[in-house]
Amino acid sequence: MKTLPLIRKRTLSTWLILGCSVLTFAGCSDATPVISTATPETVPVTTTVSPTSATQPTPTVEAQLPFKFPLTGLPADHEVKTRPYMVMVENAPQARPQTGLDQADIVYEILAEGEITRFVSVFQSQAAEAIGPVRSIRPYFVEIGDALDAIIVHAGWSQDAMDMMAGRNLAHLDEVYGDGAYYWRSTERKAPHNLYTSVDKMKKGAEARKFRTEWNGPLLTFAKAGQGKLAGAAVHYIQIPYLMGYFASYDYDAAKGVYMRSMEGKQHLDKETGKQLQTKNLLVLESKHQIIDKEGRRIVDVFGPNKGMIFQEGMSQAITWERKNGMLRAYASDGKEVPLLPGNTWVQIVPEGTKLKVE
Repeated sequence: MKTLPLIRKRTLSTWLILGCSVLTFAGCSDATPVISTATPETVPVTTTVSPTSATQPTPTVEAQLPFKFPLTGLPADHEVKTRPYMVMVENAPQARPQTGLDQADIVYEILAEGEITRFVSVFQSQAAEAIGPVRSIRPYFVEIGDALDAIIVHAGWSQDAMDMMAGRNLAHLDEVYGDGAYYWRSTERKAPHNLYTSVDKMKKGAEARKFRTEWNGPLLTFAKAGQGKLAGAAVHYIQIPYLMGYFASYDYDAAKGVYMRSMEGKQHLDKETGKQLQTKNLLVLESKHQIIDKEGRRIVDVFGPNKGMIFQEGMSQAITWERKNGMLRAYASDGKEVPLLPGNTWVQIVPEGTKLKVE
């Protein structure tokens, strides 16, 4: 097989019971989300031979480096001012395993129609040579990309999503309508589950479309050296149910200090490297969800405030979350922001009332 190339502050009281316990979120948000009433996505069926790729470089982590990557807080050898790319990645069974999510700085997993999730993957610190499969966009995904000042990369859209991007004059690349040169289709899968892009191709597309290159995005809050751990209970396993039997889960790897990701009880691996996906920061955020058409399209609140949990280095803490200064941020009961640890972040946005199994 060839390698493909290229969050208003409020108090939350939540109990964690160790063992095979269940965590229930309660409460509601007073934010008004954007409603989507759209037509189905369309993706042309074409097939080309996918290019080959080199081994992925790993980010520099030498402590003496003078700069930090804005979205991970990890050391960098230069100041990073370039806009990130936000890529819509599919999670239908036919799209698994995905490629490139292991190199994303931040990944949001959120329900779309069809009773399955999609991944809003954000790339800035690593030049991923293959990302996908790429699929279409919805208004609440657009809201995340807009707040990040990211270049939005997708294949198709709902009408409300397109109206939003056009009305706000957002920078985006759409494979379905005019930007096909910055994507390719793999012959290993059937369309529409075979569309890929890369950081290099997205960069070329942004240059061709004359998008602004300097980033005006938000700054994240990262923990300082010696800062204390989370205030809640120790948690080494988290299971996050969505719908129709689909669930994601994470196991804590104490040796690495990260949570290892699985889907439906199987390790979530990168297609090209075979490595299991992992995260330094795991946020599970409760949000209002509503189905608004016969196709099952949803409105999902990505503004808050609402309730949630954060998990870091085997510990947990109840939080409230709210989108402030361009990011979905976690806040403790005293109203102070809970900082992220340097490294990547996965954000699981779930319907209100979702019960987490934690151990």
